[in-house]
Amino acid sequence: MDARVEHRPQDDLDLLRQALADADSDAGRHAASTLLGRYRDRVYVWCLRYVRDRERALDMAQEVLISAYRNLDSFEGRSQFGSWIFTITRNRCLSELRRPALLVDEEADPAERSAPQAPPDRNLEERLDEEALRDLIQASLDPVEQQALWLRCFEKMPVDEITRVLGIEETSGARGVLQRARRRLRAALVARDRKEGGMEDD
Repeated sequence: MDARVEHRPQDDLDLLRQALADADSDAGRHAASTLLGRYRDRVYVWCLRYVRDRERALDMAQEVLISAYRNLDSFEGRSQFGSWIFTITRNRCLSELRRPALLVDEEADPAERSAPQAPPDRNLEERLDEEALRDLIQASLDPVEQQALWLRCFEKMPVDEITRVLGIEETSGARGVLQRARRRLRAALVARDRKEGGMEDD
């Protein structure tokens, strides 16, 4: 009989429960460190894909993990822990936003590129600070639209792959979701500009 005992790693939720139950103890801190350590490399890669600078990505990843550690008690278990970490990372990267191709996809089909665009789109986008633009995206787009736009603009993921990753069942797949997201974002930008400029529709 094999006397060796197989030690299976604790799952994320077990570590989270231990970290929260004994937050001020060595065991609690170790559990939190182990839990967040599982995502350290992935967070770094996510940041690196966006900023394309290793040192900057390392700094951002550290900020994400510190933020996650300080807010562990806010995780409500409605999604996987990894999805929660990804959301924090995405928000941190969005705060680094420098006007990516949110409104126009330069690699899209010619028909999409030639579709009428509101002339002030770019200027409007430039006049919004990073936090305001992030808030506008979150307020104007549904979760699938936000994720699709993120994967296309920041992760540079092909449209067909976005369709698979997000499980989009619409006939037009992610392309339709992205077109709808951009229309909504453009409309929200115009509406905000009108509001800030004190303009009212006739």
